[in-house]
Amino acid sequence: MGFQIAIDGPAASGKSTVARLLAEKLGFDHLNTGATYRAVAVYLHEKGLSPSSAEEEIENALKNLKIDYVNGRVYINGKDYTEKIQSPEAGVLASNFARLEVVRRHLVRIQREICDDKNIVVEGRDIGTVVLPNAHLKIFLTASLEARVERKLKEYQKRGLKVTKEEVERELISRDEQDSKRNVAPLKPAEDAVIIDTTSMSVEEVLDRILKLVRERMNT
Repeated sequence: MGFQIAIDGPAASGKSTVARLLAEKLGFDHLNTGATYRAVAVYLHEKGLSPSSAEEEIENALKNLKIDYVNGRVYINGKDYTEKIQSPEAGVLASNFARLEVVRRHLVRIQREICDDKNIVVEGRDIGTVVLPNAHLKIFLTASLEARVERKLKEYQKRGLKVTKEEVERELISRDEQDSKRNVAPLKPAEDAVIIDTTSMSVEEVLDRILKLVRERMNT
């Protein structure tokens, strides 16, 4: 088995930036599981399905699903979904579908297959608790709601999306509520995770902290 690093945390806590840069510095593969959930949610929505659809219908839609995550782009059955999953609506769809056991079961299996025997940095909301419970290092990133709203607002503005600060705050509060209170794989730190509050930390400071932990684990 390769060296696996799990990075969990709520939306806009810094997971994606830190995970991507950490993987680059270490020469590891990188998997953004949130992107796979958003892509599958959009895929199911395009097929006319919703979280309230019959489980059998969703099961059939997912049965022969093939997901590839290559250089930060996510493909479903060979079709690039990367641009489609960037909107706030895709994030809401993902949170709603992620509550379903049938969706999580299929995606956890696929995510584990992607990670198998790799040196890899994996980011998400249930990596250390469900997807990779035996990861060599588990990190849980957190930050104040105010800091996360500012980060997400800048991200949307950079993409040219017109959203207000109030809309972003409502989105994050709603996603936090759904992620932490869902019955299946709720968002929470693994018991052996290192919790890092990134509110007042720069990306470089967070990376330095995690790299130090990686070196310690690799040398034990």
